[in-house]
This record gives sequence, C-alpha cells and structure tokens, in this order.
Amino acid sequence: MNSIGVFGLGVMGANLALNMAKKGEKVAVYNYTPDLTDAFQAKHQNENLEAYYDLQYFIHSLEKPRKIFLMVTAGTVVDSVMASLMPLLDQGDIIMDGGNSNFVDSNRRSGYLKEKGLHFISVGVSGGEEGALNGPSLMPSGDKEAYQQVAPILEKIAAQVDGKPCCSYLGKEGSGHYVKMVHNGIEYADMQLITESYQFLRERLGLNVNEIAAVFAEWNKGELNSYLMEITADILTHVDEETNQPMVDVILDQSGQKGTGKWTSQNALDIGVSLSIITESVFMRFLSTVKEERMIAEQKLTGPNQLVEEVDKKAWIELVRQALFMGKVSTYAQGFYQYKQASEQYHWDLQLDEIALIFRGGCIIRAAILNEISKAFKENKELPNLFLSPYFKAILNNYQASMRKVVMKGMETGLALPCLSASLVYYDGYRSAKSGANMIQAQRDYFGAHTYQRVDKEGHFHTEW
Repeated sequence: MNSIGVFGLGVMGANLALNMAKKGEKVAVYNYTPDLTDAFQAKHQNENLEAYYDLQYFIHSLEKPRKIFLMVTAGTVVDSVMASLMPLLDQGDIIMDGGNSNFVDSNRRSGYLKEKGLHFISVGVSGGEEGALNGPSLMPSGDKEAYQQVAPILEKIAAQVDGKPCCSYLGKEGSGHYVKMVHNGIEYADMQLITESYQFLRERLGLNVNEIAAVFAEWNKGELNSYLMEITADILTHVDEETNQPMVDVILDQSGQKGTGKWTSQNALDIGVSLSIITESVFMRFLSTVKEERMIAEQKLTGPNQLVEEVDKKAWIELVRQALFMGKVSTYAQGFYQYKQASEQYHWDLQLDEIALIFRGGCIIRAAILNEISKAFKENKELPNLFLSPYFKAILNNYQASMRKVVMKGMETGLALPCLSASLVYYDGYRSAKSGANMIQAQRDYFGAHTYQRVDKEGHFHTEW
C-alpha cells in the first residue's frame, strides 16, 4: 500500500512526489490528463513511485486513513477535484491542498469536508520547483488531529534549518494559506525594494551592472543576506548570448503577478491594517504594464533637471544599503502585524515566532533577518510591532537618516522609489504620537454628523458647525 497520493503532476506536484519518494515514502501519483502521467513515468523511475491512470485504483492503493496531496490550479479546479474524490473516500481520510488557494476558499472547504466526516489540511507551499524537489517551506493548517497524521511526511520533505523542519502546524481552517498569502505579499515588497535600490545605484550613482552585482554579492554577506539578494546578484552577471548585453537590459520592464500580493492588500483593507509597502509594490506591477503609455508620457511630462554632480559613491552605496535594510524591516513589520491582527480577528492563535522560523529555509523570502524576527516574537509574545523590539528599534534609529537621504535624492531627481518612500512614511507615521486624524474626524462630523471623541472627555460628540 502507498502511504500518500499526489494528485496533479505539473512541475510542483511532480517535484513534491519525487521529494516524498526520495525520503522513503511510498507515493501514488495521478493526473487527470494521461499525458503528464506518461511524461512523469518516462522520466522518473523509482521503486517508491507508482503511477495510476484510473482514479479509483489510485484511491484504493492508499493505506487508511488515506492521505491525498492536491497540487492543482487554485480556484474552481480544487472544488472539482474534491467532488470527484469524495465518493471514493471513507470517513477520516485526509485531503491536503498545496496550491495557492485563497484562504477564504480553504475556510469553506475545511467546514464542508468536516460535515462529510473528512479532514482538510490547507498547506501553503513556497520555494518554487527547486524547493518542492529538495525541501520547501510548508505552512499547514486545519484539523490538528489530522495534521499529526500527516506531519511525519510533511516535516520530512520540508527544508531543514538547524535541525528543525521549515514546517509547523499553524492553526485552524485556512490559516496556512493565509500565512502563504502574506508571505507572497512580503515577497512582492522585498523584490520591489531590491529593484529600487538597483535603480538608484545604476541611474543615480552611475554604477554599471557588474559593479552592482559585486555590491549586492557583498551585501549578501551581511544583514541583508537573503535568497532574493543572492539571485539578484546572480541575475546581474548574466549576459544575453544574442546581443552580448546584460540580460537584465534585454528583458521588457513589465512585471507579471498571480494575484496573491493583491489578495494580501485586499485583506489588509478588510481587517484594518496599514499595508502601504506591500500595496505599493502591487501598484508598481500594475503601473509597469502600461509600457506604451509610459513611453509617451516620458516625452510629454517634465521632471526635474538632471544635474550632473560629483558624489562620494562609496558613501552613497552604504546609504542605499541601510535604506534597503530599513525598508525590509518595515515590510516585515507590516506583514507580521497583519498576521497578528488576522489571528485575533479570525481566532487562529498564530504563533509569529514559529512563522518566522518556517520562512528561514526553502521559501522565496528566506533571509538571515528571520532569526531575529523569530527571537523578537519569542521573547515578547505581546510585541505589538516589530519596530518596538530592542534589536530592530536600534537599527531603525540608526538607519532612518540614511533612508531620508536616499528617498529625498530620489524625489529631487525624479526617480520613483515607492516602497522605500512608503517605508519611511510608515516609520514616521508610526512613531508620531499625534497625527492629523483629529482634522479628519472634524471634517467627517461637519459634513456627515459622524461624531468624534475628545481628548478630555469620554464618549462621542457632535458639533453644530
């Protein structure tokens, strides 16, 4: 009998199946279309892998309680697959969804399967095809008893850091997919922050691609160490074989997306969380798609005069490094604040220190900073914001002057730095005991009688303006 079944043999599903087989699991694999099954069988020969073309035989090959890992397109396809599986399953069987499903859908599926006597595990998976094959970051949630039955498999195939699997039970319902969603939002912002730093170094300091690659490689040895910094340095060393130009220069400046960054921002609006940095990164991807309009606008709209000035490049490189790290800290502060608020509103009891540990290996945002984030939330479970932890507070106080110089230079010279700017605005807004919201409340009361609170009395008040 097979210990687990993988349904879906696209790149991610195939690699996860191979990962499981390499780790000693007996794996049954199935795909709705036989072409992928044929290709999988032709390419991979492993005594722990058994391919099936008939769904019923696939299900009957699994030991009970059956454990089925779905790796199919998010959305209605998941519901369709579940509907085809349910008549063949017995009470107590477990369905895991490893796709990029919306957590709202996962909440619904969890409740529906529970009514049918089946278990549902929402599994956020990060790391791309390489991670799926060699060890991804896994973010499982759902019925805790069911998780304990699949944990030996999931924790075995996950990335391992310091002897600890990058996989841990997160909470109820679809909280695993929620954690993955916000992970992707952080990823969006991190990529944009690195891009803005690259643009500043190249367009304002005049560094060439190879010089920036060396700078990024050096930064990757310190507190900015991360997978995204590593691959960006590598990208900058690649040359296009056809044109002999840097590969980055022959790639069209229009970025795509699959929606998880947008979902993160939409949810932040739903639960009332300031998520300006991640949201700006999503907006910049939208703006990047109007390439033809931007080309016209460049000829018609005026920016500041580009004055050539001598600058201390070494000093400015350090300013950009500090600004980038402050932007990164600010992004994690917003993302983990969103986790905190969602956990309270949805009653999930998310452990923020554990989430940071899960992200240390396998996933796209893996970075050295995550050790300190985990430590901050472990030392103070009630920490309201990452900004207020002793470690990060000291860095922010030290780096904020550099961030100001970089953002101001960008504004003065017409270089859009939306995520660096949003990071500084969030920092200044958060550290300001007094905001301008009293004026907004007065305006709302004036035109709509929405009332306001006073600084010297309890209750809500209205003025006949």
